[in-house]
Amino acid sequence: MPAKNPFRWLGAWADWFEARGVYVPGEDTRPVNPWRDFGWLVVAWLAGLATFVLFFALAV
Repeated sequence: MPAKNPFRWLGAWADWFEARGVYVPGEDTRPVNPWRDFGWLVVAWLAGLATFVLFFALAV
């Protein structure tokens, strides 16, 4: 059974975004794809939002 480590989950999730493609210099003619170009930023933002919500949920 895999360990339930949230940091491992975040790493795996970010790796999933990165596996879908990363920015390659010289590909400036293609349109911006947020999932491909900003995957790490999306993962960090969602993790921060989840932490914020969890903090206030437990603060009751």
